Amino acid sequence: MTPADTANAPPAADVPRVVAVHRNARHALSKWPEPAITLVVGHGVQGDAHYGTTVQHRSRVAVNPSQPNLRQVHVLHAELLDALRAQGFKVDPGTLGENITTRGIDLLALPRGARLRLGKQAVIEITGLRNPCKQLDRFQPGLTQAVLDHDEAGRLVRKSGVMAIVIKAGEVLEADQIKITLPKGTHHALEPV
Repeated sequence: MTPADTANAPPAADVPRVVAVHRNARHALSKWPEPAITLVVGHGVQGDAHYGTTVQHRSRVAVNPSQPNLRQVHVLHAELLDALRAQGFKVDPGTLGENITTRGIDLLALPRGARLRLGKQAVIEITGLRNPCKQLDRFQPGLTQAVLDHDEAGRLVRKSGVMAIVIKAGEVLEADQIKITLPKGTHHALEPV
């Protein structure tokens, strides 16, 4: 294998990576697979219904349409899809509305402010947890409950991925490697945004 072949080879299985990328110009639960998506600083995924500097999720727009958009990019771990399929749900990347499906990262354990470099240029900053909504049960009955759990202390655990803002623009492709940068100082656990 030449150095050029090595540079273009897919990442090793244990390297955090992008499994798939998605967008949907319409407000709908699922997003469509794309060969690549373009992230735009302060706006999100170009061509996606949630693109914008202010909140774009309908329920949040109804409350206060001038809120900053802390939910520009939805990131979901493929390991959740694996677990849901094992329970009998028919889910694939993009089904649950994520823009980026990852593998090899414990997204839910990241602190607020963690940054993910996706591929060559794009950087997103984690703002919080996705709060699952009733659209999941309209898609498949029981799905909302399947993405919720409780920890040892009885606290609610939301497993449906994280939300982020775009810090550095760039294109994100399937199989891109992901590099994690944790914030300096005190780490704050993720809360729903």
